[in-house]
Amino acid sequence: MNIEKARFNMIEQQIRPWNVLDKDILDMLIVVKRENYFPDEQKSLAFFDTELPLPGGATAMCPRVEARIVQELALKKNESVLLLGAASGYLAALLAHMTRHVTVMEASAELKALAEKNLADNGVRNVSVLHANGLTTAHTGTYDVIVVAGGLEAMPEHLQKQLNIGGRLLAIAGALPVMRANVVTRVSESGFSSRTAFDTVIAPLSGSVPASQFKF
Repeated sequence: MNIEKARFNMIEQQIRPWNVLDKDILDMLIVVKRENYFPDEQKSLAFFDTELPLPGGATAMCPRVEARIVQELALKKNESVLLLGAASGYLAALLAHMTRHVTVMEASAELKALAEKNLADNGVRNVSVLHANGLTTAHTGTYDVIVVAGGLEAMPEHLQKQLNIGGRLLAIAGALPVMRANVVTRVSESGFSSRTAFDTVIAPLSGSVPASQFKF
């Protein structure tokens, strides 16, 4: 298999057609090697437009969704990021490439260990991976960007309150057959704006619970 040809096809045939046109992001997809975040038997599949299985029944998002998430957030080099859901560590690596620091909360000890190893093996130093359920753990501090890397029924309000003013929160919420990626921006101490970025379907976030258990 020609890895670089497969990467080129992934970008040109999957990611560009999904309206990911930011040159910095397209260039980053060449530099941050997606195949390095999957075992040998999955490396050839890392460029396919499909979710890939991970330990414990989890799945990794398909490449076009990961790239679109990064584009929608308009990341800056001085920003801090909170990522809920580690998966293989690849999305954390993309976010880390474009920001100052990424804190990952992962409910599965197995996925935490996998992501930490992959990130270390690829020389990514500005990511901390914590064994914690980001939806239920008491948070301290605030962030410029929050990403929920898994499906939710609805958005827990407490995550919005963890944003700095000007900060953005992206989560994919809803139920089959259509889920929507929503971006919430904190515009003031008590004000928030929201927009729908794109429609997709992804697996539930590890450790998520029904929306009825949250207060809105």
